[in-house]
Amino acid sequence: MNIWSFDFAWAFLALPPLLYCLYRCKIAAEPRYFPHLHFFGTPGKWRNLDWLLKTLAAALMIGALATPIVIDYADPRNRNGIDIVLSLDGSGSMNASGFGGDENRLSRFEIVQRIASDFVMKRLEDNVGVVLFGDFAFIATPVTYEKEIVSEMIGYLSHGMAGQNTAIGEGVAMGVRALRDSKARSRVIILLTDGEHNSGSISPKEAVEMVQKAGIKLYTIGIGPKGEFDNALLEQLARDGGGKYFAAANAKELQSVYDEIDTMERSSIKSESNTLEEHYYQWPLAGALVLIAYLLWRRRGGA
Repeated sequence: MNIWSFDFAWAFLALPPLLYCLYRCKIAAEPRYFPHLHFFGTPGKWRNLDWLLKTLAAALMIGALATPIVIDYADPRNRNGIDIVLSLDGSGSMNASGFGGDENRLSRFEIVQRIASDFVMKRLEDNVGVVLFGDFAFIATPVTYEKEIVSEMIGYLSHGMAGQNTAIGEGVAMGVRALRDSKARSRVIILLTDGEHNSGSISPKEAVEMVQKAGIKLYTIGIGPKGEFDNALLEQLARDGGGKYFAAANAKELQSVYDEIDTMERSSIKSESNTLEEHYYQWPLAGALVLIAYLLWRRRGGA
C-alpha cells in the first residue's frame, strides 16, 4: 500500500498570503501613449491568464517546498510489529467434532484453520510463520510478511500430518527454531493444543528454557472440554514464557482468545532510518520553473 504525504506540510501555510499578494499587489505599469490601440486587441484576457499562471506557479513552488513523498508500506522495511509463530496441534484428537457449536460437522482442526487464517490476515504489520506438531513438529511456513501465502498454507494442513500423538515440547522448540533468524525486537509463539504432552524427544520444560534463553514470549491455548488438555502444564508454560494462558471450550471462545491476542503490544521490526520513501519535489518544481520561464518570455514580447 502506497501513501502520499509531505515532509514539510506546514509550507502550505505560505500559500494563502502569497495568493492574496498576487491578486492585490499590482505592478505599476509605465504609461505609454499610442494612437492606434485597436491594433493591440483586448488586453484583459491576457492579464487574467497571466494571473492564473502566476498563481499556478506559486502553488507548485509551495508544493515543491512541502516535499511530496510516497511511503511504500507494502515493503517489509516499513513494517511495524512483531514476529509471530502459530504452533498448531495436528494430532489425531484434533479430528474430533462438536467444537463448533452450530457447525458440529466441522472438526476441531478445521475450525482452528479458519480462525488462525483470519488471525494471520489481520496482522498487517507483522511477520507470521506456522508450525504443526503431533508425534514430531515441522515448520509449515517460515516467518514471512506474505500473509496470503501463510493463510493458504494453513488451509493445506490436516490433522495427522505430523502423527497422532501430542509432542508439546517439540511444538514449542520448533517455534523457537522458526524465530531463530528473526531480527524483530518482539517475538511471540502462540501454541494451541487439545491434549496432553505424550510424545517427542524434547520435554516441555526443556522447550520453555529454550524460549527463555531466546527472549521469546510464549502464549498457550487449550481447546476442548475441561480435562481433555493439560491445563496446569499450559498455564505453567505461559507463565515461564512471559506470556498468557487461555482456555477455549468452543469456537466462539477460541475466536475471542485470538481477538485478545491480536491486541498485543507491537514494536518496530526495523529502525525508522530504513523507511522506504520516494521524493517527488522535482516535478512541481519543474512545472513552476516552466511557467515562470513562459511568463518571462511573454513579458519580453514573445507573445
